[in-house]
Parts: sequence; structure tokens; C-alpha cells
Amino acid sequence: MSEYNIGSRLKKLRQARKLTLQAVANETGFSPALISQIENDNVSPPIATLSKIAKFFDIKLAQLFSEDEDDRKWEVVRAHERRIVPRVISKEGTKQGYFYESLSFYKQNKKMDAFMVTLTEKAPEANTYSHDGEEFVYVMKGNADFLLDDKKITLHEGDSLYFESSIGHRLLSHDGKEVRVLVVVTK
Repeated sequence: MSEYNIGSRLKKLRQARKLTLQAVANETGFSPALISQIENDNVSPPIATLSKIAKFFDIKLAQLFSEDEDDRKWEVVRAHERRIVPRVISKEGTKQGYFYESLSFYKQNKKMDAFMVTLTEKAPEANTYSHDGEEFVYVMKGNADFLLDDKKITLHEGDSLYFESSIGHRLLSHDGKEVRVLVVVTK
């Protein structure tokens, strides 16, 4: 598995459009400091944050993980080729206790993105995220608590959940032990 940092790609997009950090922050709702930290690969934001930034730049989320620009009709991503986004940090600047891997990043114009999310510890805060589209979550290992607006739903290995991503949501380890989850996000 290879680590893939998306910060430089976002910085190039911003600079190509002659936008300041403040302009991007005003449109996305994130602080200029957070945008700068992402661009400099000091932090890796949650998928929901990347989704909002990608939408602002009018690009597909997958383009942040891809090295080439061709549009394929299909793709195979081998286990050792996965792109890891480590050290996920909230917009408040706190550690979130998980990392994710992009499972599909070669194909550009697609209607969904797939990620393997690994929760490695219990997060110190339980803020939620929202974005456009829909999501499918499948628990492959462990037990997870899923916050969906004001509800807490416990999911066990083999359980799945489908929901509209505009609802505030957050995945947490139920007992502080490792949890592996397949997440599919639509546009």
C-alpha cells in the first residue's frame, strides 16, 4: 500500500484559479489555516471535507487520488497499490482516530468512490460531517457506533447501512478496538 498526499494537487488547483486561501475558506466553510495545512500535507481531512473541497473546485473526488488524467472504462487496484490517507484531522485540528484508503482512483468520471476506513482508536470528540450524495457502509471487522443526526446506531461485523450523506454522520469505534469498514460514496 502506498501513501498518497493530495495537498499539492489542491494547492495547484487553487493557484491555477488565482484564489487565496481565504477565498477557498469562505466558499467551503473551512478555515484558511486548515486549507493551508491540507495543501502542505500537514493534516489529512475526513472524506466529507475532501468531498466539499472537490465540489468547490468542480472536480471528482477520485481526481485527488489519481496520478493520471485518462478516463478508463474499468480499473483494477491491487491491494499493494491502495492510496492511504493517514492522520485524519478534523476541521478543529484534533486527531480523529482513523485513516482511509482509496480503493478506486484510476477511473475519473465515475458516480461513486470506494474507501476502506480503518478506525484505530476511540476518537476524543464525536462531531459529525455531511456532504452531497449517498453512502453505503459495510462493517468488515469489529464493532462500530454510527452517529446519524441525533441517533447512535451500533453496527457489528457483517452489518451494513445506507443513508443520504446530507445527514450529519460519523463512524466511531464502539469499544476502542480496531474497526475496518468498506464505505461507498456517491456524487
